[in-house]
Amino acid sequence: MQEGVRLRAGASKGDIREKVWDYLEASGLAEFPRPVHHRIPNFKGSHQACCSIKELDVFNRASEIKVDPDKPLEGVRLAALQARKTLLVPTPRLRSGLFNKIVPPPGATKETLRICATSQGIKEYSVPVGLDGKARVDLVVVGSVAVSEKGWRIGKGEGYADMEYAMMVSMGAVTEDTPVITIVHDCQVVDIAEELLGDHDLTIDYILTPTRTIKTNCKRPKPHGILWHKVSYEMLGKIPILKSLRYKEKQAGKDVTLQDEQPDLANASKPQASMGSAQAGQQYVESDSLSPRLEGSGTITTVYVGNIPPNLRVSELKCALREFRAAPLRVSWQGAQHRAFLDYKDKATAESAVSSLKGLSLGGNTLRVELAKNQRNKGQVEINSQT
Repeated sequence: MQEGVRLRAGASKGDIREKVWDYLEASGLAEFPRPVHHRIPNFKGSHQACCSIKELDVFNRASEIKVDPDKPLEGVRLAALQARKTLLVPTPRLRSGLFNKIVPPPGATKETLRICATSQGIKEYSVPVGLDGKARVDLVVVGSVAVSEKGWRIGKGEGYADMEYAMMVSMGAVTEDTPVITIVHDCQVVDIAEELLGDHDLTIDYILTPTRTIKTNCKRPKPHGILWHKVSYEMLGKIPILKSLRYKEKQAGKDVTLQDEQPDLANASKPQASMGSAQAGQQYVESDSLSPRLEGSGTITTVYVGNIPPNLRVSELKCALREFRAAPLRVSWQGAQHRAFLDYKDKATAESAVSSLKGLSLGGNTLRVELAKNQRNKGQVEINSQT
């Protein structure tokens, strides 16, 4: 263990984080953004540590690399772009998908590539990669607050790096052999008790510091996918892409019971409504039994659903609506035009449905979900005005 960071026996993950953050600040090793508390800390020598990745075969062999957006990893993102590798960066807090692909402009200069590697460049030069983007990641680079030479990792406590990896497993973007690297200061390499680790915790294969390259030879298995029993409804609401992955895994017959959900409700097969057997090309407007019509419900508000794949059935859409707690009063299905309209009892309910369905992918297509352009009261919809 690094002498500078002293840990008491039985220290918790929280204790270790605080000790590392405090030491970086007190010793003058902390760099912008400050203070480093509650962050993946940037440190003096981070660029030097990042540059050593070029000496690793796992980097040189990789063609597609996922690098977290943290400041101390900026040098790795630059190295990937300079080596003309495909660079994927997770979206901030996974709010709008999983990855952004960094696409430098044609003929990008060294200075332009440097900008592309920064947080500002990630915003300006990125395009989203959906669930149907067929990502195949050869190397994963994450930030850490602390890490042990055995490969045990502690992040800042929000679980996003662990969740990103689990989601990549679910998507088929990584395998158990995909190497994971972290970039830290030497003082962040500490002793971590294995009993602090959970099944969801990501482990590390290589640690790069300003002075060392450590191959951990870690044998502890990495997460095999999303542990749904550790996911809450609150997390499902904050990370829209989780909803699509959960629906996909449920359709595949996996147990997707959430932390705060009864198993029989999560995995029970739901009966199909009378119009569930309709083919994708049929068109109709019909009151639906997905949600009971409320008396005196006020102004009906309509949600437009576009980019529906040609082979999708009404029953599949209805199942997804139930799954995401976005059941409407009525469905207007226009499969031939690859769209549908959903009636809700008021604007607040409709906006909640739009939020719940954001990022939903069905049949390989990410659906376009938004409030319909033209709406009328009493459940009538001007369906021809939406393009």
